Amino acid sequence: MRLVYKPIIIFTSFLFVLTACSSKQSDKSAKLPGPDAPFDTKAFLAYDAKNADKKIDEVMQQLHKTRGFNGNVLVAKHGKIIYEKAIGWADYLHRDSLKISSKFELASVTKTFTSTGILMLMEQGKLKLDDDVKKFFPDFPYDGVTIRLLLTHRSGMMNYVYFTDDLYRSQHLNQKKGITNAEEMALIAQYKPRPFNKPNARFLYNNSNFMVLGSIIEKVTGQSYADFMQTHIFKPAKMLNTAVYSKAVYDKIPVDVVGHDRGQWRYSVVQNFLDGPVGDKGIYSTVGDLWLYDRALRAGRLLKQATMDSAYVPRNPMVHGHFSYGYGWRIFEAPGKQVIYHTGWWHGFRHIYLRDIKDDITVVLLTNLSNGSLLKLDDLFKAVGMPIVRKSAYNGNGDTSDD
Repeated sequence: MRLVYKPIIIFTSFLFVLTACSSKQSDKSAKLPGPDAPFDTKAFLAYDAKNADKKIDEVMQQLHKTRGFNGNVLVAKHGKIIYEKAIGWADYLHRDSLKISSKFELASVTKTFTSTGILMLMEQGKLKLDDDVKKFFPDFPYDGVTIRLLLTHRSGMMNYVYFTDDLYRSQHLNQKKGITNAEEMALIAQYKPRPFNKPNARFLYNNSNFMVLGSIIEKVTGQSYADFMQTHIFKPAKMLNTAVYSKAVYDKIPVDVVGHDRGQWRYSVVQNFLDGPVGDKGIYSTVGDLWLYDRALRAGRLLKQATMDSAYVPRNPMVHGHFSYGYGWRIFEAPGKQVIYHTGWWHGFRHIYLRDIKDDITVVLLTNLSNGSLLKLDDLFKAVGMPIVRKSAYNGNGDTSDD
């Protein structure tokens, strides 16, 4: 997603990846601990820059020089980090350099956490995927919208970001103070913005779906989305550098990495009222913590294996025969290959988080300069040993169109 203006508010972009089958380890993978076993984050995070994969380093340096890549990268195979680096500026105006521990606004990568939280509540019997949103929010203005349709972007809802942006501009409301999820749900109930189409008519990637899911998590648990994530996901996964930051809570988001939009350093982004709602965005994290998230999911520390597998099943028609969307994860399938991933695009941040399920490869790229450098990753995929995850990689025209 871009700045808050009008252009593009769909935080994920360009690729589509994953698996429709189970997340079994490759025989070559390091054995993961079970759900209740000690979770050795020190071993998972161990890395010596002297042993950096030379091919990957060459690709990343070239991507930085020729495509302006600015961000942090981590690549892990078979349970070990083989490449990790911070490249460029955290805040160009103050010439602050990125550190490997720098926290980025994850944009739509947040959706994978929201999905995990919803599936946790399902396992606990606190909700069902076919529950109607009206069960939790009786004033919700749309009929027939279920949790399952929200998870798969088939609700037909309008995009709340456009709707709220128009409302705030037309009524000259305070654009510095963030609004809460509850306040956003109340606005939708009051103004009843026209939906795009009927529920379950088709796939339509939409941030409203996961904002509503974040609101349901708050309603069902009685906790804030931030507290729920901290207690049930970040803490069990030992993600010590990850948090939810909402402008409805913080006057200034307490991180040092600044998003830069339009591919130019002079367009730094200041958070505003649209950085209040969470669930579709709002989580801030590091490349290392996203690697631990992968390990925790694979080890069954967060969800049962059957539940996790269900999230990786394509729930929409395949695009180009390879790409779909499951429960909060994008899906890529090829013969003998399964990759799941999510992208993010919001307020000058653009990311891709990929998990090759069968071959146990994880790639994390977090950037704070939206310049299209992540559209040129073919060489990285080849160096890593992953299939080329690009929407039109198999028809030869090089199109990298997104949502």
